[in-house]
Amino acid sequence: MNVIASYLQKYPLVVLDGAFGTELARRGFDTNDELWSAKALFEQPGLVKAVHYDYYAAGADISTSASYQATVEGFEKKGFSREQAKGLIVRSVQLVQQARDEFWQAQAPAGRPRPLAAASVGPYGAYLADGSEYRGDYRASRAELADFHAERLDLLAGADPDILAIETIPLLEEALAVLDDLKRHPEAGAWVSFSCADDMHTCGGDDVADCARLLDKNPQVAAIGVNCTAPQYVAGLVERIHAHTEKPVVVYPNTGETYDAVTKTWHGSEVPYHGYVRQWYQAGARLIGGCCRTTPDDIRGIAELRQQLLK
Repeated sequence: MNVIASYLQKYPLVVLDGAFGTELARRGFDTNDELWSAKALFEQPGLVKAVHYDYYAAGADISTSASYQATVEGFEKKGFSREQAKGLIVRSVQLVQQARDEFWQAQAPAGRPRPLAAASVGPYGAYLADGSEYRGDYRASRAELADFHAERLDLLAGADPDILAIETIPLLEEALAVLDDLKRHPEAGAWVSFSCADDMHTCGGDDVADCARLLDKNPQVAAIGVNCTAPQYVAGLVERIHAHTEKPVVVYPNTGETYDAVTKTWHGSEVPYHGYVRQWYQAGARLIGGCCRTTPDDIRGIAELRQQLLK
């Protein structure tokens, strides 16, 4: 049985963490870089660990590594050797594992299961750093995408996370490419979450119902869902996914603002995030957290909902 299924046998809801780059920036770290939050892996690893720790303390059952935008090629552009670059990717998982272990040793709340450490597998668009994870306009075949993801996935899986988070994927074709790579690690499990443009489609135009149907057949997929998507679309997406898979549905939306890939800034107004969380749960989501612009306070609110559901 995978770790997500084990959790959900005992608890009605798995609480995920929130935004990572947002939280680094709130603490004074400059993420305006092609590596985004992954830059902190070599500039301020202690800060990376502190953010993970604070999400666990806020009630997250799972915190996800700062490897979303981390690639060997990206680190090499910064002057690191290939071996050093590989080491930084492994370090991303080690930091979240260390934060989890330190939190558990210091606090270990009664009645709460030991938290998990996830490894983030970001999309090809994150490496391009041009916002294409929100458009899905790649010019790469499934084989080319699998080749891009292969080395990093091997490194992340080899660091022994509890689960892999294949996230912000705009195209079904890219999800299938990463899962092709994952076959080399038959003991590893992953959730797959798509970036979506509306309440029916991924950013690349795939119907999420088709995504759910295809991924439902894969034994290594522990959950299917959406992330970094506007909150108002999520309930509809959850219902559509839930109707076509027996797997748990995972959601961690952003706060509804629009990302400018050129300036690497967010524009527009936030929506009332907390007001949507119960709606997502009622629609069928069983793993809930936050993506860009969310904070530990948002995760604390989701953890409070879980406590209410347990009563």
